[in-house]
Amino acid sequence: MSWLLKSSIGKKLIMSISGVVLVLFLLFHVSMNVTAVFSEDAYNTICALLGANWYAVAATAGLGAIVALHFIYALILTIQNRKARGNSRYDVNVRPKNVEWASQNMFVLGIIVIGFMGLHLSQFWYKMMFAELMGHHHVELGGETVSPQDGAAFIKYYFSHLWVVVAYLIWYVALWFHLSHGFWSAIQTIGWNNKVWMNRWKVISQVLSTLICLGFAFVTIYFY
Repeated sequence: MSWLLKSSIGKKLIMSISGVVLVLFLLFHVSMNVTAVFSEDAYNTICALLGANWYAVAATAGLGAIVALHFIYALILTIQNRKARGNSRYDVNVRPKNVEWASQNMFVLGIIVIGFMGLHLSQFWYKMMFAELMGHHHVELGGETVSPQDGAAFIKYYFSHLWVVVAYLIWYVALWFHLSHGFWSAIQTIGWNNKVWMNRWKVISQVLSTLICLGFAFVTIYFY
């Protein structure tokens, strides 16, 4: 068990498994958000089910732990790689052929994604689930009082501001690059690939990343 925590392969495995779990969460999240376009009542019903209920709180805590685990191990591996490269990291060189730009900038992309998560949590989670946990039945939103379970009101309010829309669209672009490389790389690390499936996983990764990010962007632009 110690090899899983101490070896580079073990650390990569932990980061890969946590990454796949986060991709599954994103699939759920984007499906939930797209629902708001077709039925605000249905979206608010989902928000009520995922409010301050014990199972939703437990899942949120677990998700937060997975995000932290993914980021911490990415940081550890980045530091180890830099130490291993030594002074060679300062050399001016051309990106090797067939090496994706995203693969060389995964940590930076991850920083951008994590940074915008802070904005997202402050606008939605803090005023919804956290507000409920604090016993607030109503919260202030743009000079009006709304229920923390009225997710549609939050989407319509925040996505009516141009700077918020632009910020989120930038976030989706960074997320796309991070996912398009990260997903198939995680599959490779876990070992669910071979010569035939490697290219297939890369295509699946591109399609999956595009569907997730286009779905989020669609909702953002629609409500703007």
